[in-house]
Amino acid sequence: MEPGKVKDVGILAMDMYFPSTCVQQEALEAHDGASKGKYTIGLGQECMAFCTEVEDVISMSLTAVTSLLKKYQVDPKQIGRLEVGTETVIDKSKSIKTWLMQLFEECGNTDIEGVDSTNACYGGTAALFNCVNWVESSSWDGRYGLVICTDSAVYAEGPARPTGGAAAIAMLIGPNAPISFESKLRGTHMAHVYDFYKPDLASEYPVVDGKLSQTCYLMALDSCYKRYCSKFEKFEGKQFSISDADYFVFHSPYNKLVQKSFARLYFNDFLRNSSSLEKDAREKLEPFSNLTGDESYQSRDHEKVSQQVAKPLYDSKVQPSTLLPKQIGNMYTASLYAAFASVIHNKNNTLVGQRIVMFSYGSGLSSTMFSFKLQDGQHPFSLSNMASILNVSEKLERRHVFSPEKFVETMKLMEHRYGAKDFETSQDTSLLSPGTFYLVKVDSMYRRFYAQKDAKEAKSGDNGSLANGH
Repeated sequence: MEPGKVKDVGILAMDMYFPSTCVQQEALEAHDGASKGKYTIGLGQECMAFCTEVEDVISMSLTAVTSLLKKYQVDPKQIGRLEVGTETVIDKSKSIKTWLMQLFEECGNTDIEGVDSTNACYGGTAALFNCVNWVESSSWDGRYGLVICTDSAVYAEGPARPTGGAAAIAMLIGPNAPISFESKLRGTHMAHVYDFYKPDLASEYPVVDGKLSQTCYLMALDSCYKRYCSKFEKFEGKQFSISDADYFVFHSPYNKLVQKSFARLYFNDFLRNSSSLEKDAREKLEPFSNLTGDESYQSRDHEKVSQQVAKPLYDSKVQPSTLLPKQIGNMYTASLYAAFASVIHNKNNTLVGQRIVMFSYGSGLSSTMFSFKLQDGQHPFSLSNMASILNVSEKLERRHVFSPEKFVETMKLMEHRYGAKDFETSQDTSLLSPGTFYLVKVDSMYRRFYAQKDAKEAKSGDNGSLANGH
């Protein structure tokens, strides 16, 4: 296909990997001495995935990419651009993309553009836009783009710890996609804020101003929604409201923020065009119509009433996206796309012709609202095949629940290992599914060595050469 002549560029295929080790939020509440319901109702979370000593963002990426290429029968030679979105620093110079090149060197394909994108949880969206823009550009060579979002979100002991999580998502990008971008409909908001950041290179843990971070998120959402709406009006010739989209998918640090976010969009619709709302909802929101932006972010009453009136629409337009984020936790760059995968899992039979609005947020701050139009696609790149390959229910059922004590013990070991060298892991793969990559050792020169369960060789960090696996 000639560059410049492509249409419906977007996501052709998708696969996801998350660790099978997890801890229940209810058990964690009791263990931490938190008030009952603080994590489950207060944060809206159910379970949290985490990496043990044999897994990290590189092993999860290797697993997700290998699985996608195999299950959709994509020849590795057909990949021309590979972008990684992450905020988990393994090396300050060497991109995670270079570790993934081992999978392509084996078949002689070293002609692959792209490196890593980093800005908190937004890196995956930046990587995705880069690949889409490449396919739509005159630089495109006719091959596929591949995007990987991979993160392990961990926090120091304390109130933020239950908002962790871990996963990797791989997405294949090309034309004639079942999930295509409405490329003119994008609203972006970027600013300089210290709401969440990781300045201490000796620690994996972030510095977080939780209250500021939540306000920044909602402020960025308002700004992106206004810009998205004005683009929609410019190109579609009519006003946009919530009813113009079938689903809304939000970056999900924890589910309670997603509930607040949709309520904000509802309130925005009320301020712009209250006649689009039911009479009852208008009357309930009227007392808040004169709040300034700042006041509306701080008002608990406003938040409560907005969520209440938006709830019926939340249940139909947002709830289907919440399954994986509630079960796995905050996956940083993978979070938004895991929420999107939840919609495909829950609704794949009814998605053709529908519009899904996405909101991506990364602290510090960067954010964009954009949308997809869904169509059926050709096998193997169809929505129904994507849902069966994602295999969400089975992956969730196969998990191993750790006690909070064992989780805390694992976190201590990982903390001790962060940035360390010259160690071997236990190489205990008993909890890993066949085909999963795992960390074997880090040598005295900090080179990392990986192996694949049920595969005979270990992939090393040393120029892709092979070492003895176990």
